[in-house]
Amino acid sequence: MKPAGKSAHESLYFDYPHFEPPTGPARDTLRDPVTVAIIGAGPVGLTAALALAQEGVRSVLFDDKASFNDGSRAICLSRASFHIFQALGIVGAFEGKALGWTTGRSFYRGRQILEFDMPDSPSERFRPMYNLQQQYIEQFLHDAVAANPLIETRWQSALTGIRDTPDGAVLTITDPVESYDLPTRWVLACDGARSATRALRGLRLKGENYEGRYVIADIQMDHEYPTIRRALFDPDCRRGGTVLIHKQPDDLWRIDYQLRDDERTEDAMAESAVRAGVAAVLRDIGHEGPWELEWWSVYSANTLALDDYRDGAVFFVGDSAHIVPIFGVRGLNNGLADAANIGWKLGWVLTGRAGPQLLDSYTAERRSATLDVFANATKSARFMTPPSPGWTLMRDAALSLALDHPFAGDLANPRQFTPFTYAGSPAVLADDPAFASGPCPGDLMPEARLDAGFLTDRLLPGFSALCRDPALTRAVNDAAEVGLSAMTLPAAPGDHLDAGPATAYLLRPDGHVAARWKSASAALVLEAFRALTFRTGDPS
Repeated sequence: MKPAGKSAHESLYFDYPHFEPPTGPARDTLRDPVTVAIIGAGPVGLTAALALAQEGVRSVLFDDKASFNDGSRAICLSRASFHIFQALGIVGAFEGKALGWTTGRSFYRGRQILEFDMPDSPSERFRPMYNLQQQYIEQFLHDAVAANPLIETRWQSALTGIRDTPDGAVLTITDPVESYDLPTRWVLACDGARSATRALRGLRLKGENYEGRYVIADIQMDHEYPTIRRALFDPDCRRGGTVLIHKQPDDLWRIDYQLRDDERTEDAMAESAVRAGVAAVLRDIGHEGPWELEWWSVYSANTLALDDYRDGAVFFVGDSAHIVPIFGVRGLNNGLADAANIGWKLGWVLTGRAGPQLLDSYTAERRSATLDVFANATKSARFMTPPSPGWTLMRDAALSLALDHPFAGDLANPRQFTPFTYAGSPAVLADDPAFASGPCPGDLMPEARLDAGFLTDRLLPGFSALCRDPALTRAVNDAAEVGLSAMTLPAAPGDHLDAGPATAYLLRPDGHVAARWKSASAALVLEAFRALTFRTGDPS
């Protein structure tokens, strides 16, 4: 919502573009079959389109809006998400605007009970977390999409029907001019928590709903507190509740405050109530300067997911497949990981570099990742918004204990987002038992500082074999397998890889370890590559 007298896209800091539906000659080809239709041009859909384009696959994006989403919405981007943007060649815009952070502080009744630092070191290319308003996330992604000849975007174009065909699906798209049918081979449903695609397929999310509700408010103010996540438990401004505070670019601040059980959502969403709630929080943190209200909404925590992220020719990606609590900043980051995952896999299948069995690993990997998020987010949600008087009593007892015993403060740690390990996935191989440590198959490959930059700066698109023996590097590259390249690792990053003279790691296009060998050969690497792309025995 916006303050009285302001339109949805009138902002203190951001200029919203306006996008027209297809016009003129563009309408002549509206019904032409497409390879991949992506429903939803938010961050997840835009990322999926770029991931497909990187694999040489055309797509068409559809969105029923005429601009980007209003409000800062999802603001926390993880290191893993920045690696996704890096792989897509677009990270520079994000680095230039986002605010990196490593530290969080928690307070109970005005006293600090915890300060945590997320893992970081000079060997990391990116910080553990960045704050950036969703409008900028969408703008930077859209700029890259608009410049890519393999991607078409149709705004003010809603999905209103879908039916299966032997070759995929036929979509009914409705824009301000007409409704038309569009044949497509594949559909990526990236249309969010209120997914029209999911509704049209008759599917429902399953899981738990939490009672806690939060008002989420964006304000603009000059406030010198560093970019540190602040959590206030039982503060003067919200007795019995919780407040979260995040700094964003352009002097914008996100304030989330919990509503009491006796507060009606409709009353709490009134502008006067939001202004009073924000003012109380600012008094609590000692800010006496001027501020302006930009936008607000209301939020409740849920852990919901589909049983299967694929339904025929339709893949569900991001919030259309799952909804997770904001605590631990896993929502958008989880969706971006979905988009990168299905993007490279569908791209490899469509370009003939992988067999269709590769697509079976999407649900296996990403739903497992969602369930892992649920396990961690549920712990955080129960602490942030206790679901019963019993949980409230235990939470408050832990917080009281933390006032005098630092170890108890760790219970308030939000368990920040970490990349999921795809152990047991059909798209990774069993580990070599000769390893005593290092990243296992399924793990995201750790970053490493090399002589000239970082490991991820040197990786080429596709599968990468990281070899300690230059002769093995040459042998793998001489095999000239399409989509596979090899590079020689210097000795420096060997410590955390448990690497010996003949060690090799095989990385997937998304940076996860696909296989590793203590003593590798070109034949082992090539056999693994063909197996992981479901082309076993195919030398071409």
